[in-house]
Amino acid sequence: QVQLVESGGGLVQAGGSLRLSCAASGGSSSISAMAWFRQAPGKEREFVARIGWSTRTTDYADSVKGRFTIPRDNAKDMVYLQMNNLKPEDTAGYYCATTRNYYSFLAYRQPERYAYWGQGTQVTVSS
Repeated sequence: QVQLVESGGGLVQAGGSLRLSCAASGGSSSISAMAWFRQAPGKEREFVARIGWSTRTTDYADSVKGRFTIPRDNAKDMVYLQMNNLKPEDTAGYYCATTRNYYSFLAYRQPERYAYWGQGTQVTVSS
């Protein structure tokens, strides 16, 4: 059973930056990828970014490409979401997720592919 704990959310002005952290424990050596999703009130959970745990392959939603990155530290079992040039539409609860299964590249964008989720951290971007 993999446990994920996010941290680093908060309130920031538009144009600012935040870095979210996700710590994995409990069998993280067997995971295939870690991802970030977000969910705003009244909206569905949407894919933000993903990184392959051993391949370092990354994927980003078009809405964040060029502004967000997903670095990881395997030695610490940590993944991050570096968010730059934040916009009010980035306001949402952000969730870290992981899976032990392997999928095609775009299939990793589907939240139902992930068995393990963190509790989420709120990001609010003011205009």
